Amino acid sequence: MLSLSLGPILWFWSRQSVFDFYAEAAEWPVDRIHLGETVCSRRRELKLEDWLALARELAACGKEVVLSSQTLIESEADLRTLRRLCEQQEFRVEANDQSAMQLLIDQGVPFVTGPAVNIYNSATLKILAQRGLQGWNLPVELSRQTLEALLAELQEQGLVLPVEVFAWGFLPLAWSSRCFTARHYNLPKDRCEFRCLQHPDGLSLRSRESQELFRLNGVSTLSGYRYDLLRELPSMAAMGVDAVRLSPEWQGMAEVVQRFDAVRRGEQPATDPLQLVEAPPCNGYWYGQPGMASA
Repeated sequence: MLSLSLGPILWFWSRQSVFDFYAEAAEWPVDRIHLGETVCSRRRELKLEDWLALARELAACGKEVVLSSQTLIESEADLRTLRRLCEQQEFRVEANDQSAMQLLIDQGVPFVTGPAVNIYNSATLKILAQRGLQGWNLPVELSRQTLEALLAELQEQGLVLPVEVFAWGFLPLAWSSRCFTARHYNLPKDRCEFRCLQHPDGLSLRSRESQELFRLNGVSTLSGYRYDLLRELPSMAAMGVDAVRLSPEWQGMAEVVQRFDAVRRGEQPATDPLQLVEAPPCNGYWYGQPGMASA
């Protein structure tokens, strides 16, 4: 049966909100929970010690816990934090950029990769597996056809590498040294006043025709529509996908998890006409179409 994986919180939430969220998540039917700040080093509501304390609590509740690294490393301070994350030996690390992978490889520590790591072919997977890769996340822009080809190539090589697919939430598309939220408020990045706290699901960026194009989230840009592969769960399980990732949102996450759990168990149909949210979802990338398309 497919595993359910709760991705790291991509947004900037208050310390108490984070603790409250994971207190609820401990009771949800998710198998794996990813913890850590992956977007911006200025988001210091929680330190590494706090994430480790949360990880221990969730592990005591029977959850597998993975610590996710920051995606865009910009300074020596970022590297120091990353080194501390990679040096802890309690929990497996999800590397979200090359520097994290290199640190983990140098230490001889097994690791997994997140959706921001550009893995596009089986040759890359084979090289990384020789250096400690134990699982990988399909880049969000790749299609089902590409994944099927990759899995077939891995099988031919006798290489077993669990794969996780991003299946729900706003797609993380790009990262930049510029903070778009600070720019929106005409503030410099290093004096942003932590305005991201005012937007727990990001800032909506619309076209002149009022179409949802993107979500601005500090230095990160996400899709304007939620990605939704709920109806694909049966086919994913059949093709050999090990886990699907659900990306945390400010509200309604418990319902999302319950629905995905029911579908993976065969207790509800995957093609229920009732949407989990009112806004239309997207799934174009999975079908080799433009990402914002709904196939």
